[in-house]
Amino acid sequence: MAILEKRRLWLAALIAAAILFPLFVANGYYVHMMTISFIWMIAVYGLNLFAGYTGYLSLAHAGFFAIGAYALGILTVKAGWPFWLAFAAACLLTTLIGVFVGLVALRTKEHFFAIYTLCVGYIIYLIIDKWDSLTGGVRGFIGIPAPADIGPLSFQTPAAQYYLVLFFLLVVVWIMHRLVYSLTGRTYIAIRNSEELALTLGISTMKNKLASFVLSVFFTSLAGALYASFIRFLGPDIAYVSVMFDFLTYLLVGGIGTLAGPVVGTLLVTFLSQQLQFLQDYRMLIFGPVLTLLIIFYPHGIAGGIIRLKAKRGEARRLQLEARQASAELAAASRQERSERYAKEG
Repeated sequence: MAILEKRRLWLAALIAAAILFPLFVANGYYVHMMTISFIWMIAVYGLNLFAGYTGYLSLAHAGFFAIGAYALGILTVKAGWPFWLAFAAACLLTTLIGVFVGLVALRTKEHFFAIYTLCVGYIIYLIIDKWDSLTGGVRGFIGIPAPADIGPLSFQTPAAQYYLVLFFLLVVVWIMHRLVYSLTGRTYIAIRNSEELALTLGISTMKNKLASFVLSVFFTSLAGALYASFIRFLGPDIAYVSVMFDFLTYLLVGGIGTLAGPVVGTLLVTFLSQQLQFLQDYRMLIFGPVLTLLIIFYPHGIAGGIIRLKAKRGEARRLQLEARQASAELAAASRQERSERYAKEG
């Protein structure tokens, strides 16, 4: 119970810090970077839901991110739809595409699934890059509006958009928490641990994998739509494999299959990237080997490593307590035996 209360206090402190951040930071650049980081976190939570809890690595999520972003831009700029209607439609359209991709892709397993989704992601990139009349191609897509006002709430300033993105991030984290600790979440974990065993237990693995994949695509498309409305300019590079590599880096550094992993990994890697901007041309050469070493020597990421360290300490304390109790019982039994022997001799 004390551990649960401690976690709640930490969570409340983090949320309070996130809410107060723009009020105490005078430099708008940091507010901009935190907003972008929150958007990445939402996308990485989508990837984490599927890869971390069902054990299937999707390499198409950068493509789904781009579809969500471009769909919002096309519907608002070219079709003239109201912003929030276009926002919902962009997420829904991307999710429907995810359903069709998942129905085919999930008939494959392991590295075949990863290869298939990598191909899907690259096809999405090529479509965006080559379909000039719709997406603007290499020239990019400009003129995407900021989120429309909701009653008295205006989202025209960077700080207002910061809070809007933070709101969606908290909703995604809440959904993830409710899902992971539900029967559905335990079903996903059972599939991740052993799909064959899950089948023998009567679990519909295909249905559950598809549900997880579709929800993960929805989260990623949500991030894409938020990105489009915040940056207001899009280029085909957001669907490229390098963005997928960034998502994976954030997830693996933070801790795949953990609730805190996307937050920890995104903040840490984004901060390091900003500090090492002078090495931007060599980022793949730097982060590639670092990520490889991390997977080898710290496979559960930072959040996963901390969780396992706490579990080991808790187990050590439990064993130590049991040893003390056993020693006390043995000492008491020994004293009792001596007392009985002295009583007989007397």
